[in-house]
Parts: sequence; C-alpha cells; structure tokens
Amino acid sequence: MQNVLIVGGGKGGTSLLKLLLQSDSFKVIGMIDYNEWAEGVLLAQKERIPTGREWSSFLTEVVDIVIDTTGDESVFQKIRAKKHNHTVLIPGTVAFIIASLLEDKEELIDTLQQESYKQELIFNATHDGMIAIDEKGIVTLLNESAEHMTNLKAKDVVGKHIHETMPSSELIETLHTRRVDKDQKFTLDNGRNIITSRVPLVDEKGHLYGAFSIFKDVTDVAHLAEELTNVKELQTMLQAIIQSSEEAISVVDEKGHGILINKAYTKMTGLKEEDVIGLPATADISEGESMHMKVLKTRRPVRRVRMKVGPHKRDVFVNVAPIIVDGILKGSVGVIHDVSEITELTNALKRARQIIRTLEAKYAFEDIIGSSEAFMLSIQQAKLAAKTPATVLLRGESGTGKELFAHAIHNESDRKYNKFVRVNCAAIPESLLESELFGYEEGAFSGAKRGGKRGLFEEAHNGSIFLDEIGELSANTQAKLLRVLQDSEIIRVGSTVPKPIDVRVIAATNVNLERGITEGKIREDLYYRLSQIPIQIPPLRDRKKDIKELCDHLIRKINADYGRNVEGITGRTLAYLQSYDWPGNVRELENVLGRAIIYMEMNEQLIDVEHIPTLERKKKVAPNDEKKVATDKSLAVLLEEHEKKILAQALAENKGSRTKTAKQLGISIRSFYYKLEKYQL
Repeated sequence: MQNVLIVGGGKGGTSLLKLLLQSDSFKVIGMIDYNEWAEGVLLAQKERIPTGREWSSFLTEVVDIVIDTTGDESVFQKIRAKKHNHTVLIPGTVAFIIASLLEDKEELIDTLQQESYKQELIFNATHDGMIAIDEKGIVTLLNESAEHMTNLKAKDVVGKHIHETMPSSELIETLHTRRVDKDQKFTLDNGRNIITSRVPLVDEKGHLYGAFSIFKDVTDVAHLAEELTNVKELQTMLQAIIQSSEEAISVVDEKGHGILINKAYTKMTGLKEEDVIGLPATADISEGESMHMKVLKTRRPVRRVRMKVGPHKRDVFVNVAPIIVDGILKGSVGVIHDVSEITELTNALKRARQIIRTLEAKYAFEDIIGSSEAFMLSIQQAKLAAKTPATVLLRGESGTGKELFAHAIHNESDRKYNKFVRVNCAAIPESLLESELFGYEEGAFSGAKRGGKRGLFEEAHNGSIFLDEIGELSANTQAKLLRVLQDSEIIRVGSTVPKPIDVRVIAATNVNLERGITEGKIREDLYYRLSQIPIQIPPLRDRKKDIKELCDHLIRKINADYGRNVEGITGRTLAYLQSYDWPGNVRELENVLGRAIIYMEMNEQLIDVEHIPTLERKKKVAPNDEKKVATDKSLAVLLEEHEKKILAQALAENKGSRTKTAKQLGISIRSFYYKLEKYQL
C-alpha cells in the first residue's frame, strides 16, 4: 500500500480524496490546504486523516506519492525541490484531468446503466449523432441522428468493427489513449463536417469497456448559434423597450394567458407579475369585459375602451391589438392609460391657458439693469418690500421702469404663483373705471352683462394688482380704493354687500401726490395708505453710469426683435449718450437705440455717433437774461396763466395732436383733456 499526501483541498483535491478512499492500494496520510475550512480538509477530518496548512512537515520519507492540486507553479517547484528521490510528484493539471474524467465517467455510467429501451428512446430523441463501441472496437450504438449524418443504417453497423463501416473514426484511438476529446472538428467518410466529443468508457474500477462519441453537423451548429443570438438580441431589445416605456403594457398569448407586464403596468394597477403571468386575461379586470379576449376572438384591434382594473379599481382607457406572425395569431398586446392622469393633464392645460390669457408678471429683479448707488438702493428697498404684504408706492418719472419693479416685487413675493393684474388708471375712462376695478351686479346700469361681472380686484384675489398712474383716480374711486386698503373688501357697482378679498396693491405714479393733496385732488388718508413703503426710482440723468449696461441689454433685446446682430456701441457714442439728460429716461434710450439700429447697414456691428438721431437739449438761460415776471397777481393765477401758455405752445408744436402733446408734456391724456377744457383751448 502506497502512502499519498494531497496538497490542495479544492475541487480537484476533494475528488481525488474521494477516489483514494475507495481504493485498497493507497492510503492518504495527509490533506494540506491554507484554508482550514476547505471542502477537502473537512472531508479528511471526517475520515480521521491528518490535516494541516503547511505541507513541508508532512513531506517525510514514508510519503510515496505527492499530488499537488493547487495549480500554483511556485508550490509545485518547492515540493519538487524538497521531496525525497523515491517520492512521486503528480502535478495539478493531471489531477484536474483525473477529476474531470471521474465526473464524465460517473455521468456516462449512470446513463449506460439505464434500461435499454429508455436508452434507445433518449438517444433517438436527440438531434445529436451518437456512436458507441466496446473495448474491442465493435459498434454497440448508432442512433437515428447518426444514421442521417453518416448515411449508414444501425442494422448494418451495430455488431461490426467500427473501421469496417467508418474507416476514419478515431474512437479506436480514444480506447488506446483513454483521453477525452471535446468539441473537435472532424470530417466523416461521406465528406460531412461535424463537431464531435469522444469519451472513453471506464467503470469504477478503472476497467475500460468502450468509447463513446457524440457529434453535431457544423451547418446545424452555425444556424443554431445564429438563430439563438438573434433571438436573444431581439428578446433583450424588446424587454428593454417595454420595461423602459412609461406606458402601462400587458401581453397575453394566443390562449389569453398573461406572459408579460412592465413596471408602469404594476405601478398603475397595483398588480405584480405573480398576479397576472400565467393567469387568464380577466385576472386584472375589476369592471368590464376583457379586451384581450375580444381581440383574440375577432383578430381586430380596439381603442379607447373604458374599464376598471386592479384591486383599487383604477379607471383606465385601454388600446389592444392582436399579435400576428406569418398569418398565425400569437397573442395580443394592450396599452393602458390612466383616466385620472388624462383628466389631471387636461385640467393642467386649462390652467396653463388661463394663466397665459391673464397677463402674469414677466420680469424679475434679474431683469432690472443698473448698478449705480441710487438705483441699487431702490432695488434693495423693493426686495425688502416684496417679502411683506404692505402696499408699495413706486414713484418716478415716466420711463424709469416702475412697471418692471412692480413685476419683480410680485415675482419675489409669496404670491408669485397667483395672478398679477395690471391696471392703467389713466387709460380707462372715468365712467368705466369703477366698474372695471370693483365689478358690477346684474342690472347695475344699462348694458350690464347678465349675472354681473367680476372686477379686476376680484380677478387678483390672492395675488397682486398693479395700479399705474394712481394719481389720476377720481374722488369716488379713491374712496372705494381706500376701503379696499383698510378693510380688505370691495363693493360691486349696484350692490351694497361687501365681498372680502386678499389682494396686494402695488401703486405707481409720476406726479407729485403731495401737491395733489394741497390742491384737493388726492385724499390725504389714501395717500398715507398708499405710502406704506414708498420707493423712489431715480431718473436716468441721475444714474448715467448705468447707460453702458443698459445699452448692452437693450441692444440684445432689439437684435432679437429686429433680427439684427449689432454688438454694442463705440466709446464716442457712450460719451455722447452720457452727455444727454434723457427726459424720457430708459424708454427714450430704447427708442433712440432702436432707430439707430434700423438705419444701420447690415454689415455694421457697432453703433457710432453718426447713427444716433440728434438729441434735442434744453437751452440754459443765464440769470441776467431771465425776464422779470409781474407780481401783481396771486401765485395760483400766475401759475395757471403760465400753464395755459405752455399748453397752447406745445399743442401748436405738435400740429394739434393731443396725444403727442400729452406725451411730450409727460401727463396723462385724461389730465390733458381736463386742462384743455379748463383753459378753453
């Protein structure tokens, strides 16, 4: 009996240990592995075989055979250098081959030990060719697939030596070498190319009792590989498309049993794969008829059928279409749409359209251009005001950007997601202004709409209302506005019932309200209500350092409007623009730049001085040249006479155009008409 030391407790070492334990010719004296929990180590300990983590102490003179199954070349060389001369060292590759042969042998023995009729049934059912010979080379098996590929009949081959009917067969060599040959290319005697595997048949005691060959036609292998690859690629692609779709999808086979659903379907219906797959198409329906079954019956698609699905009875629309391949019905596919989601989207669209129809705030503080100290102070005041519900009064000359400030204050406030209503108090006739602001009841006056009408304050409920040119309100309208500011309620024209409202008021004016109070045109109590947070916006002449920044911004805007590509202004142009006082402020600057760009050549990219229209400058009158004014009349009379002369002169300069005259003088058209009537001009 020979003493054996096994180094390596992995798969190979474990297999060899099992084999040696069954032999009376060998005795395992040790199992070595760095891993004390290796499978081979545990088995050796169970069999009471010494184990260890270091092989050198086990390598004594009594060891006849050392089997290295580690696969580590350095370990193999160390053992080889230290072993005794009489000790045989078997490398891991041999051990691995032995383990593989043992596995193949066990499988083949199990197969060959089956009953003969079962063997014949199995062998003939496979598409692979099979040939078996005994230890003398006599053919014992030739299945139907082998008959087809070799053009031979089993009755003519079985019982004869294999070389009599297949001279080129290498099964005899397999008998002699006992070597396993896997997936080898081979050409049959009839010229057909095959892929074959040959295995020697060895029993548990190592007795050779034959050899076995299994082979496949190369053409079949190529076609099968190509088809398998295509099918896998197509299946992977379809799975990815269906699973990534946000549409809920379900698929059934030709019998109406579920075969596929995606994540969106589970999310919508609450049903998982185990609730649908393999079950009838009616399994997911709470109310209604199965459209899958209807489509399978009629072979015609259905669209927008309403039903309820899942345990929560989700209200849905379904579209279902048949799956027909080469004229054969394979199943049907359904796409499900959530009715509540469609309704929600429809309502959202309606709300979006309503927002678009109502002129919402378009500008933020980022859109207000300027960095001069006075202007930045106004912006800081506006930002602070935006965080409070207090009424804001924007004061400044026409064209300074009061409306931009109003937009920005609303968009910076907590009301930014609600309405922003703009009202030009001077643009609406006095007779209509009150009803427009506060609404009216049915029958309040002739021509009133049936059911009445909501006013602009009601439209702005929970939002903001911007009252431009607030100084032009009549006394009656001022009183009603004061009620809104004091009591947060309005009374429609023709009604006596107050309606509560929640509106943030932003007012603006370019006139002197304090003078209006002294003249009795502005209510003092309204003035103090409006002036909770007064913000003075400086004119452009007081922040000329902002002109360069304003020009760059306005040129980009004009380029977009006119389809031009002007890059900026020259240094000469900037100096020229900064030398002007800009009575029309930023609005006048935009007008000047727009006219300059219109008259520029298409290839010109910088605005120069010659492009700028002539800017009319007010002549300065020396103190000694001023005419003496008569002082025998009261100041009010003198002011009225001077105002009348100015109005008449301006009207003549504008050739009787009242709109141009009012714009030139910087007053509202309604105020201008009032003064014309007052002075009978």
